[in-house]
Order: sequence, then C-alpha cells, then structure tokens
Amino acid sequence: MRNRRSRQQVAQSPSWRTRRTAYLHRYHARRAARAKPATGFVSQPEPRSIGHFARGRQLLAGNFLFAGVLTTSPGGSIWDAQGDRDLVDQELHGFAWLDDLAAVGDGRARAAAQKWVAEWIVASGDGSGPGWTPDLTGRRLIRWISHGLFLLRGLDRASQDHIFRSLGQQTLFLSRRWKATRAGLPRFEALAGMVYAGLSLEGMEHLADPAIAALAVDCAVSIGPDGGIASRNPEELLDILTLLMWATEALEASDRPVPQPLADAVTRIVPTLRTLRHADGGLARFHGGGRGLDGRLDQALARVDRSIAGAGTTGMGFARIAAGRTTLIADGAPPPQGNESFNAHASTLAFELTSGRRPVVVNCGSGVTFGADWRRAGRATPSHSTLCIAGYSSSRLGAPALVGGLTREPLIDQPDDVQCIVTRMDDGHRVELSHDGFQLTHGQTHARILEMTLDGRGLVGEDLLTTLSSIDKERFDRARGLTGGAIPFAVRFHLHPDIEAHVDLGGAAVSIALKSGEIWVFRHDGHADLTLQPSVYLESGRLKPRAAQQVVLTGSALSYATRIRWSLTKAQDTPDVVRDLAPARPQDDDASIEDAP
Repeated sequence: MRNRRSRQQVAQSPSWRTRRTAYLHRYHARRAARAKPATGFVSQPEPRSIGHFARGRQLLAGNFLFAGVLTTSPGGSIWDAQGDRDLVDQELHGFAWLDDLAAVGDGRARAAAQKWVAEWIVASGDGSGPGWTPDLTGRRLIRWISHGLFLLRGLDRASQDHIFRSLGQQTLFLSRRWKATRAGLPRFEALAGMVYAGLSLEGMEHLADPAIAALAVDCAVSIGPDGGIASRNPEELLDILTLLMWATEALEASDRPVPQPLADAVTRIVPTLRTLRHADGGLARFHGGGRGLDGRLDQALARVDRSIAGAGTTGMGFARIAAGRTTLIADGAPPPQGNESFNAHASTLAFELTSGRRPVVVNCGSGVTFGADWRRAGRATPSHSTLCIAGYSSSRLGAPALVGGLTREPLIDQPDDVQCIVTRMDDGHRVELSHDGFQLTHGQTHARILEMTLDGRGLVGEDLLTTLSSIDKERFDRARGLTGGAIPFAVRFHLHPDIEAHVDLGGAAVSIALKSGEIWVFRHDGHADLTLQPSVYLESGRLKPRAAQQVVLTGSALSYATRIRWSLTKAQDTPDVVRDLAPARPQDDDASIEDAP
C-alpha cells in the first residue's frame, strides 16, 4: 500500500522539465496577445472535417458528453461540462465539437458556436487556461478557420475583430512553441495548424514557409518506410493522414507547390491504412485506437491519388488476410516502446475478425474515457483476443509518470522477439506468429497459426505454448512448481456486443449469431474447457462500457509443449452473401450520446 501511494505521488508531481514547458507555454501565449493581430481571411475558407448532426443537436439541447461523462445543462454553456478535467479539457479546447454544430448549421447552432467561442476568448484569450499547448492550439486553429464563415456570419465588426485577434495570437504562439511538442500526432497537429493559419490569415503569411518546411521534415522523419508511426495506433495514423490532406489542399488552394516529403508521406500512409481497414470500413482497434470517426477514412481515401497502392498483407506491424466478405487483422510486432508506449496495449498476437458489415471477434478497446481502472484493464492481454498465461500479460505496465499533463504508465518487459509471416496457399491464406513475452516468467513462447479459407467462410487456428531451450525448461519447471504442477492459461475470443452467442452441442461449440443473419460456429479440439463468459466493449462517445461476451478456452500447461486447436466457421446453411439491411450501429443502448435525453 505504501509503495502504491508513493508511486501515485511521484506520478502526480510534475517534473522540472514539465513545469518549465508549461511556464514557457503561458509566457509565449501572453506575449503573443500583445502582437499585431490577423486582419481577415486571405480567401474564403472551406470546412475540412465532417461533423455529426445528432451530436450537434445534443449539444444544443444542453447534453454535453465529453470523456465519458454526460453533463445535462439545458440552455447552459459547453464550458460547464464535467468529468476528468485533463481529459475533458483536451476535448473542449481542441474545438472538434465545432464540426458537430456546423453539421446542424442553422441559426441556433451558429449562435451557440459564436457564444462559446466568445466565452473561450474571454476566459483564455490572455494566454491562461489549459488550452495553450501547441497540439491543442493547432487543432483549434484548424476548426476556427475552416468554420470561419459559419462563425463570423451575423457578427458585428467588433466581435469579428475579437476572433481575428485571437486567431493571430494563437498562430504566433504556435510559431514559437511547436518545437516543444512531442513527435507524432501532437507535432503534426501543431504544424498543420500553423500551415493552415499561415496560408489563410492576412498578416500571418510570413509564418507559412517555416511551417511548411518543418512539416516536410516531420513527414520524412516520423512516417516510416512502411507508412507507419511509432505509436502503432491505427486511428492516430488516420488523424495524421487527415491533417496532411488538409495541409495539401490548403497549399494547392494557395497555388503553392506541395513539398515532396509531404506527398511521399501520404503515398506511404494510404496503403497502410487500407491494410488496417476491416470489411465494414472501420479500422482495427489496437494500441489505444478506435474504429475512427464515421466517414473520416472514406473522406481521406477519396481525396488521394487512385494510383496509390491498395491494401497489402502487412502494414505497421499488423498482418491482414482477407477472403470473400471476411477480414482478419492481427498484431504481429512488438508493442511501441519508450514514450510511445504510454497508450500502447499488451496485444501481441491478438486478432480481430469482421464479416461484411459486422464485427465478429474484437478487442475490448481503450478504456481511457471510463477512468484509470478501465484504462489499465483495457491495456492488459486478457482484454484482447489472444492467449495469456495465469493472468500475466505479454507486456507489463510500468510505474506511472506525467506525460503531457496526464498520468500514464509505459509498457515494460515487452516481447523481444516477435515473428510474423503471411503466406498465400492454394486453398487459402495463412498467418504464422510468435512472441517470447512469457519466456522470462514461465519459459514459454507463444506461437499462433491462423488459416482462412479462400471463400472466407472458415478460420482455423492453433495456439502453441512451448519451450525452446534448456533455460526455458528450467524456468517452466520453476513456474510450474509455484503453481501446483500446472500453469493455467486462457485463450480468449471477445465478441462484438451486437452478437448473440450461446453454448451448443452439449458444450462442444458456441453458436454466434450476427445481426446480418449470418451464423458462425466456434469449435475446438477438446483439449481445453470451453466457456462463454461476460466481456465488455470499450468505445468512446458512450457513458459506460457496453456489455458483451467472450468465448474462453481454459487449460493448463503440464509439459514443455501444449497445443490447442480451434475453428470459427460459417454454418452450412448460411449463404455466402446475405442482404444485410439492419443498422450497422443500432441505437438501442442507453450509453450512446444519441440516446441522451
């Protein structure tokens, strides 16, 4: 208990570097407030992002759902939203909610947007408040500018001047502080915002060229040869592509050349995102990422050159096999390391499977919006569709630390050797994977083989726990002695909450019914105990986790090699193609924002 309290105290105590960075942000924000403001738009701005009409209506009704907490305040201000302040402030001060109000687009929505923007300027325009970080400022600038006509319409000249003055202040702040932002998505948000502002605001043109040059350098450095990023978060990669496409369109609209590193980065990212895309159009949910905002991936891909390569079999450390209407995406690389691991999950060798428009096997997802306990639980191996030993994760959580003002735990004791091979066979597709994440603790290496038939109607899997050396055997014997002669393990298959599942054939199988009408059947070789247990589906934009189920194979490793075989196949009377007319995301769950009163 004492050690736990001391760890929390350390995590909650900002380091000297963190305090210095925060001080410099405040200093430069207040200094920028005294500079010459922007005077207008260079040209008529165009909306860049897609909002949600239903969410916009909820905001106008006074239902503010941020970071998993619903605040009901009819006629109130969005700044009344309650919840974990660090998480809520990230959403509020980034102004992504402007997209939703713009999607409504009527006079009432415009009046609310103008009022809440004005309130932000009064409260934080002097450089105070939590919104003055480079990434949030870049995010905010893009929204204010792209929805500029929506915000300015009907305002008197004095009110318009207040907005332009704040836009100029934020742009100058970004020009001085973007280098303090960590690499990855936050840096891209800061630089894209500065590029967009420099090209769009009168009086800020001199900042465009340095921002464009810096963005080009970041594209060359932060986007890997395979189109991936260090965090291995598919949704973050989509956000980066969206920012790069916005910057590209702003450059083309200004008759400026697009730097080659920027164009090359887009060319590398697009095939990777296509590889990480399921048959239903959503992204694979790994390492803290979700499915992606509805329509954003389609919008981004529609804007790119059609000559860019399509989906491959591997990308950013993930393996993808697809046949018929079925896709499978598996995590076949070590988790992110160092500073990039603070949102990473212990998901090595886990997979997700989708049939047509319906997710079947999933991972639980990120619990960040549901509190620290859910966040930690979502990162553990048991929350993923893979094997774990005796409650151990394939990677462990380290001591908490402050990262960007938020308390985070890195992943430590990660697998050193992760193998992934994708093979096209005469009768189907095969993925062979392995990792040594249990080697130090139990002397075991986990190997997994996944084979999909050519028509996509069947998946056959094999999970193997084995020792590879005499040292591994000694570790296994020692671990087995500590657990009464056998090492318990569990292979989990988390099911999407829209699925109805029940144990069949006297406990030998599980029938899985999709809302499309498809029936899938899970079977195993009888060397483990089959049960159907409760699970959860963690999804942002909801008030609470969704109840779900999981198929679990449990057993014990008694020897140096333990093998479990299983299959997931469509029932014989299920046609290859079904007429799937049911809503893809039904609103029968009271946890969604659309169901808020």
